[in-house]
Amino acid sequence: MRISEITQHIESIAPLAYQESYDNAGLLVGSPSDDVSNALICLDVTEAVIDEAITEGFQLIIAHHPLIFSGIKKLNGKNEVERCLLKAIKNDIAIYAAHTNLDSVHGGVNSKICEKIGLTNCQILAPAKNQLKKLVTFIPTEQAQSVQQAVFEAGAGHIGNYDSCGFSLNGEGSFRGNENTNPFVGEKGELHTEKEVRFETIFPANKQRNVISALLSAHPYEEVAYDIFSLDNQFETVGAGMVGELPQAMDEVGFLQMVKKQFGCGVIRHSPLFGKNIQKVAVCGGSGSFLIRQAINSGADIFITGDLKYHQFFEAEGKIILADIGHFESEQYTKEVFYELLTKKFPKFAIRLSGINTNPINYLI
Repeated sequence: MRISEITQHIESIAPLAYQESYDNAGLLVGSPSDDVSNALICLDVTEAVIDEAITEGFQLIIAHHPLIFSGIKKLNGKNEVERCLLKAIKNDIAIYAAHTNLDSVHGGVNSKICEKIGLTNCQILAPAKNQLKKLVTFIPTEQAQSVQQAVFEAGAGHIGNYDSCGFSLNGEGSFRGNENTNPFVGEKGELHTEKEVRFETIFPANKQRNVISALLSAHPYEEVAYDIFSLDNQFETVGAGMVGELPQAMDEVGFLQMVKKQFGCGVIRHSPLFGKNIQKVAVCGGSGSFLIRQAINSGADIFITGDLKYHQFFEAEGKIILADIGHFESEQYTKEVFYELLTKKFPKFAIRLSGINTNPINYLI
């Protein structure tokens, strides 16, 4: 199987366009056209993981955290990143990462955290902005249905749990082609009017190329008139963090003890407790301090994340419990996300979870 088949499937769920500007998700080592027969899944790419791949004969490593975050000017093995790259290249091991793009989608990192806690009615905590566009075009009445269907199949028209969403308005269009035209209807050099449907629908910005390609292929006109508008609407199914509800409320200490056990935390750092029950829970895998305000505004009783700094605990302001369970601990089940995503699509492709604990933080108990 080619690497591109695997990466394209991952990116159909978590498009690279959804990654943060600082991120470096994607294929970091190897060629998309390379053939591989197996893959090793990990959270972090370390020398121990590379050695595991070499020993076990894995040709592809799929990680959550990118091995390369910043530019590399030399490759002489002076640090772990360079040593990992050298070993991978020498042993023909490809490396792929899906990071903040996998954080930002339903079914990704935060969905798995919600699943492990047992939350229901889960929604994106901070929906993305500037990720939606609107297409407006004009189609001859008889061809309207087929063109609309082609546009929908290319990825347009999804709103929440609904698909094929669009609006049509009947009207009349006019045009006149010059001597270099071959009009679908009417005669060149003559003004023509045609019964048309004004059709509009929305689509994710990252699908624009596919949507417009489908429109142009399905539309009967030589020259297709269409407009694209950028929208300020929030993209409710894409964004940072998630928030959901426990089926039954739990007392604060009992809830934190459950989370500590479920995520194998050496310790949980938290802001003052209120002596109240926990019902609504906000989560963000990894470093989630930037979502404290959104977690409060969501009405959550507690916000589960990692990497909180001392002064950030003051931001709770008696309105929410902030709980730092650790960066690694919050994201450790991301390996399961990859495994489930790939085995469902490629049931005969050999996939294994790395047995290496890559958590760089240890606790003295």
